[in-house]
Amino acid sequence: MQGVRGSNPLTSTRDPGQLSLRAGTITFMKFTVAVTHEGDLFVAKCLDVDVVSQGTNFEEAVANLEEALALYFEDEKLPESLEPPVITTVLLPA
Repeated sequence: MQGVRGSNPLTSTRDPGQLSLRAGTITFMKFTVAVTHEGDLFVAKCLDVDVVSQGTNFEEAVANLEEALALYFEDEKLPESLEPPVITTVLLPA
C-alpha cells in the first residue's frame, strides 16, 4: 500500500475483522459482549467465551473485558471461527 501524505495509516478492508497497515495486515477476532448495570458497577460479559469483567462505567467495563480477553488468549489459541450467539428473551409469570 502506497503511503499518501496526510493519509490515515489504517485502512478498513471489506472484512471488518481486518485492518490494513502500511507494513502488512493485522487480523482481529470479533466477540459479542453484553453489558449490564449491577449496583454501582457495569458488568461486561463475553458471550462467545466464558470471560467477564467489570468497571465503574460502560467504557471502563468494556476496556477491562478487552484486557481480560487478551490475557485469556495468551494461554489459549484463538478459535478459527465463532458462530454468533443467539440472543433472545424468555417470559416468566410475575
